[in-house]
Amino acid sequence: MVNFWTDWDHTHIEMAPFFASLAADYGGPGILTFARAYADDMRDLALRYCKWDGKQSFVAFKNGKQVAINGASVIGAQQKALKAAAKKLGGLAKQRLTERQ
Repeated sequence: MVNFWTDWDHTHIEMAPFFASLAADYGGPGILTFARAYADDMRDLALRYCKWDGKQSFVAFKNGKQVAINGASVIGAQQKALKAAAKKLGGLAKQRLTERQ
């Protein structure tokens, strides 16, 4: 899951620690990776994956391709929706990892 952010959109101040807590709760090697991408430095990617409008966005990828989470391809700075997405993706990834073993 990638967080496209900028320092001039002040929602990042609140969302950064929340995103980090989701990574701690639902992420892990081989399960689910959380990353932050500074959109001003990665404008092409931000435009490609989230139609960058300057607002903080969260995007999920599987095997290098963007995937929808609970029907949405991009989640804004909405903690409830983001937590639901992380919980779903983390659970699915852990289940698949367990099935492989």
